[in-house]
Amino acid sequence: MRTISKGAEPSNLTAWKHINPHGRYNQLTEDIRRIIRQHALEEQFYLCAYCCQRIQDIDDCHNEHVAAQNLNPGRTLDFSNIVASCNTPNQCGDAHKSQHLPLTPLMAECETELRFKISGRVEGLSNRAIDTIQVLNLGDHEKNNRALIEKRKQLSNALLWTNGINPDEGLEDEELLGMLINDLSQPQQNQMEPFTPVVINILQSWLQS
Repeated sequence: MRTISKGAEPSNLTAWKHINPHGRYNQLTEDIRRIIRQHALEEQFYLCAYCCQRIQDIDDCHNEHVAAQNLNPGRTLDFSNIVASCNTPNQCGDAHKSQHLPLTPLMAECETELRFKISGRVEGLSNRAIDTIQVLNLGDHEKNNRALIEKRKQLSNALLWTNGINPDEGLEDEELLGMLINDLSQPQQNQMEPFTPVVINILQSWLQS
């Protein structure tokens, strides 16, 4: 995950809420839902809020309520509670459904309590991180989500190779690691390469070792 900084809600949503003060998300028009999704995608640099794979198009994702609608009916129209999630079956938003999510991309700790590995697996460093990995099916073990683990490994390794790093050898130069982390943290044309936050997490763990 990467921490998402939520901005102001879309003006179309604000206007709709003013006209419908007791409205709920399921009453929104599809046009407004798409506008919400576009705003969320731009905030996330076109990465899934949970797994950080690339979302190519607005139709390849859905509006995901971090605090589930069934559990938090008063927040269904709260833009600060809505992110864009990929549509991968049995993963991310599709796996979340109405379960409680103890660690979210709206928390800065999501970048420090999850540890990603060159193997493509992810490890939870706290109880809430472990629970979140299981709720979202983010690939702690191959038997749970082999497809995501393999995709994360291949694309993360490709990004490392692109930046001149052999994933099997790592990089010990702290200055170069810091520079690379800084470079990768800067979106290009408001987008990030798929799994960029995963690679940053791996580089930070090398820096700390």
